[in-house]
Amino acid sequence: MTSRAHVLLWTDSTAAYLDAIKTAGLADRVVLESLPRKEKPSADQMARTEALMAYAAPPGLLPAMPKLRWVQSMTAGVEGWLALPDLPANLTLTCARGTHREAMPENIIGALFHVAKPYAAAVENQKRGKWVPTMAQPLTGKTLGILGLGAIGQDVARIAAVLGMRVIGTRRRPEPMANVAEVLPPERTREVLAQSDFVLVLLPATPETDNFIDTERLGMMKPGAWLLNFGRGHVLKDDDLVAAVKAKKIAGAMLDVYEEYRLAPGHALFSLDNVILTPHLAAVTRESRGRASVAAAEEMLRMLAGENPRNFVNPEAAKR
Repeated sequence: MTSRAHVLLWTDSTAAYLDAIKTAGLADRVVLESLPRKEKPSADQMARTEALMAYAAPPGLLPAMPKLRWVQSMTAGVEGWLALPDLPANLTLTCARGTHREAMPENIIGALFHVAKPYAAAVENQKRGKWVPTMAQPLTGKTLGILGLGAIGQDVARIAAVLGMRVIGTRRRPEPMANVAEVLPPERTREVLAQSDFVLVLLPATPETDNFIDTERLGMMKPGAWLLNFGRGHVLKDDDLVAAVKAKKIAGAMLDVYEEYRLAPGHALFSLDNVILTPHLAAVTRESRGRASVAAAEEMLRMLAGENPRNFVNPEAAKR
């Protein structure tokens, strides 16, 4: 990069990123341009951009940026970038890994309480002016199975253990860990599904996990169990979930991610009373957005200094 690197900030919410860049002392070291997500970079912008900070990019764009050397994904997930058929081989890709360590576990624990406690039903009955006796189910003594015991999963396990839950789960390289009774390899997912009262899916998006939760694996769950997907949408086959819930193969599901980012109006998932849908909110808070912007500014400092980035994405490792 040149001493005054041209950086394109391609997002709608720029305030946190502009503040982080200024605080990091980068304002005089870069030529910064911002562009709303609905607009496409101009030919001049593509010609001069050396660093791109964005949520995603369409096929054909990155190869049209001859000076582009670095892309900072504004999210921890990078499957959209890795799926690009023309991702330049010499491009350095970094992400916002680690910036959701507070938001995600809190929202997941909130989801557990939501499905176990009848507060939502009580609110609806209140709106109708009805007094309807209901009964909550305890979390204490129940088994939480976590598919994908990474950093977020381990934080959830810590909180769940405090609540008196038994936690088991899978990890690509299984090893004993605090607050988890059993850590099993992915090949033993069946055992986790069979034992769990709540199944939390936090698997990354890889070829091996595409449609991983399908009719067969849903059939391995307890009929009274709930499925919670807070990982990646393509891990779960939506149509198979709809069929399993309608057939009462499982008690229900709470989803924050989907096969398509925004469910189309009339999607079958909307019609199911015991499927709760949230709009991909688990990782997003004002604070997490601030941490992501600071992380991006820090990565920019490393790149300008010729240092290795902290959250470098190895495309080959990510595909395995």
